Amino acid sequence: MSWFATMKLSAKFNLIMSSLLIVLFLAAAFFTYKREQLLIMKVAVDNARHIAKQIIETRDYISSVVRGEPEGNYALVPQVVATQVAKRMTTGSKYYVRQVSLRYRNPENRPDDYETEQLKKFAGKAIRESYSVVEVKGEQSFRYMQSMVAEKSCLECHGTYDQAPLFIRNRFPRGHYSYNYKLGEVIGAVSVTIPMAELYREIGTNLKVDLIYRGGIFFVIIVIMGALIRRNIINPIKMLSESITQVTRTGSFADRLPKKSDDEIGQLINSFNEMMAELERKIEQSRESEERYRKFIEIAKSAVVTFMHDGKIVIANQKAEELFGLPRQELLGEIVYNFFENSEMLREEVSDYLRTGEERKGAARTTMQKVRDVKGVSREVEVALSATQTEHRPMITAILRELTSNK
Repeated sequence: MSWFATMKLSAKFNLIMSSLLIVLFLAAAFFTYKREQLLIMKVAVDNARHIAKQIIETRDYISSVVRGEPEGNYALVPQVVATQVAKRMTTGSKYYVRQVSLRYRNPENRPDDYETEQLKKFAGKAIRESYSVVEVKGEQSFRYMQSMVAEKSCLECHGTYDQAPLFIRNRFPRGHYSYNYKLGEVIGAVSVTIPMAELYREIGTNLKVDLIYRGGIFFVIIVIMGALIRRNIINPIKMLSESITQVTRTGSFADRLPKKSDDEIGQLINSFNEMMAELERKIEQSRESEERYRKFIEIAKSAVVTFMHDGKIVIANQKAEELFGLPRQELLGEIVYNFFENSEMLREEVSDYLRTGEERKGAARTTMQKVRDVKGVSREVEVALSATQTEHRPMITAILRELTSNK
């Protein structure tokens, strides 16, 4: 038998409800984490896309409105303006933003492996953005890139060498890869990087608050459900069990349980009460019948004993006391066969009578036997056997009519 089967019902209930609470909490933690992860990633993509779009629009706007200003102030070059705007937008934040291109001029703007791969994809496919989680040197980062294409205003400086402004030609000689861009060509991309540790930290904060909230709700629900189940199911069953134990221990069928509902539990309690009433009635009838039987055998002129199949005496009258030489209290529980000189013969008679009793329809069988009392006095008696069937086993009644007395 398993340890769970030996536990009390209340302990099983507490264990099951606690396990259910833990399972619900873990399931909530898992699904909440997944939801928070998707939400944080969506927010990261939206923010990165917004930053990239602002930088690209700033660059395109500066490129469309400036004319000769960059020649006197290099800080007004569209790419330089966009770079400075990106730095100001991300200062003090967890975002790292820069412009990258396969035709980089500044070594600090050289694209890394991930950026190089995405720039090649932008050049060969009609896609404008890409994002993923990348692991670099054991640390994960969220990477986002949005492509930049050459507008008409861009070609004024980066078209042909001959069409470029003088300060551009002075800065970049003929044949430099800063020239010969074409309208609509991918000239680079805005790259946004966010350490995943920052995102996970935000997930952890949201997850902690969410789990505390959900855990509190689950706990309240479990407590309320537990109280209702305990009140309407566990306690009535426990009360029924205790009542049955009390009946088994005392043999009293007088107790009744209160019926508080009409559901299956209420029907079970009602059936129990009806069963107790029926058993009480049968026991009372049995007692009355046994009392009438005792009074009847007491007025009999012959010895009467009732015994089980194994010979144990359960009922005896006064004449039986005189015949066997023992008071009734001592006679009860004795083996009746021990008082007969030919006990084996009587055993066989009883067994044969029980075997054929159904065919004989309860008719008594008479045989001659010799009885020896506790003092050794032998008497010849006529033994009439009859049997009655109880709920579990037969009971045999023997009427012993004394014929002679031998000293």
